Amino acid sequence: MIATLEDLRARLDEIRGTDRAAQGPRIALVSTLGALHDGHVDLIKRARERSDVVVVSTFVNPLRFRTAEDTAAYPRSPDADARVLDDLAVDVVFAPTAAELLPAGTATTRVSAGDVGLRYEGRVRPFYFDGVLTVEAKLFHLVAPHVAVYGERDLQRIFLVRRMVRDLNFPVEIDTVPTVRTDDGLPVSSRIALLDEVDRRAVAKLPRALEAAASNADMGVDACIAAAQSALMGEQRISLEYLSVVDPATFLPVDEGHRGRAFALIAATVGGHRFIDNAEISLR
Repeated sequence: MIATLEDLRARLDEIRGTDRAAQGPRIALVSTLGALHDGHVDLIKRARERSDVVVVSTFVNPLRFRTAEDTAAYPRSPDADARVLDDLAVDVVFAPTAAELLPAGTATTRVSAGDVGLRYEGRVRPFYFDGVLTVEAKLFHLVAPHVAVYGERDLQRIFLVRRMVRDLNFPVEIDTVPTVRTDDGLPVSSRIALLDEVDRRAVAKLPRALEAAASNADMGVDACIAAAQSALMGEQRISLEYLSVVDPATFLPVDEGHRGRAFALIAATVGGHRFIDNAEISLR
């Protein structure tokens, strides 16, 4: 496990070799906050398929959180993470401290996520995506991966990272992996284990709402959203934060005339914990 920028550079230089004219190994990056679960395992397996060398970062990014207390409260399981990464034969594990990766603290220069970064998740946490993109950009600069792998549970993050790669000319391919789900359809998340049985049954209605949206997509976007809302009707434990249908090309809400591929996005708080999910739908 590597904790400093100096050691990371030295290890990657060793991997790439001294012959700069030769084509070096293909490198994949999986950036995480640690607390690894089955979803992360799938990302790492895809990274292994797409590369010769897999680099995994486990960094609880303070720029993603509202306060230092929120950062400190994020679940950490370094011993369990180490076992997972060892079992998967990850080549490089980068686990820096905040002081190492962000020496200027929260005053550091940041990448702006723009208007889309202030919608959906960004409306709830307006600082969030600037923090995400800033650290992703630093990791792309430090690791120089050929490919970076993300899970499709975080579609807005993927859209914004892809746009940053295009706009800032990072020579990295963005690959995605379908969402890993529990038996009752929930995206795998460390938060699920924190719910009691009643809240767990309630939160399982979120993927049901997305299924209802997809089933009514042939009737247009308004019918799609109404069906999803109906699926949540009467569930008082769910505090809905947003339910939107967006254009994959712009990540802006579609209008009634939109036809073809779209994404339905949902976010809600249940039992004091936030959950997000999404589904691809086809509007006709």
